Amino acid sequence: MAAITASMVAELRAKTDAPMMECKKALTEADGDLGKAEEILRVKLGNKATKAAARIAAEGIVGISISTDGKLGSIIEVNCETDFVAKNDDFLALVNGSAELVAGKNPADVAALSALPMGEGTVESTRSALVGKIGENMSIRRFVRVEAKGKLASYIHGGAKIGVLLDLVGGDEQLGKDIAMHIAASKPKALDASGVSSELLDAERRIAIEKARADNKPEAMLEKIAEGTVQKYLKEVTLLAQVFVKAEDGKQTIEQLLKAKGASIAGFTLYIVGEGIEKKVNDFAAEVAAQAAAAQK
Repeated sequence: MAAITASMVAELRAKTDAPMMECKKALTEADGDLGKAEEILRVKLGNKATKAAARIAAEGIVGISISTDGKLGSIIEVNCETDFVAKNDDFLALVNGSAELVAGKNPADVAALSALPMGEGTVESTRSALVGKIGENMSIRRFVRVEAKGKLASYIHGGAKIGVLLDLVGGDEQLGKDIAMHIAASKPKALDASGVSSELLDAERRIAIEKARADNKPEAMLEKIAEGTVQKYLKEVTLLAQVFVKAEDGKQTIEQLLKAKGASIAGFTLYIVGEGIEKKVNDFAAEVAAQAAAAQK
């Protein structure tokens, strides 16, 4: 039996927002496996256990660069420690300049981007100088460069905390803007079912089966219930199956909207600043206690 530490309980609670004792029980049942414990809580508590999943845990902004003909573009996320710095003009210049370099120079990764010329030095020297000037760490986290099959559309929301780069084939500028806004609002995980990982679908299937068992559903019905749950999940997380946020009838899906406009989507990228990054939360009382204990020693 794995030892369940306070830090493990705290990590699970931060991910699920579930009560501390429930987290400890789930970890004990899962023999310390954090992923399995999260599934156990979702079975017991339903959607309450995913409340913290979309919590933004780091600061920074998303930058987007698109060529004048809409055929070449990039999207980039650059992180910093505070929202104050994310609004700094020099930081904004670093982000926007880096986005333009990604589109124009096609670097293979962050290291290659960092070595590209910027100003009187490189992207890395510019970043390092800015860290020294402001006194706060910052880093280029990720980027994508797109050579469009159609024409690129974009949308930035919430002080550049959410960014979307969309490759729309056919349609018009307004359609591109509308769908990019929809993506920012609805946050699809993929264009269609083929883009959703088997791991995610397997997890949804397992959770559905366990919840059905907990509700005393007949064993013979479990697979059918699980499949229904997976199909519902796919409608929620795939762009083409989602109901368009501006649909007048509240029913038209993105797929139906595209068909009506004679258009299609070649692909899209959605960046949410800090997604998947756990931000350090300082426990002032714990720090004071630790300092007092150290002083006594």
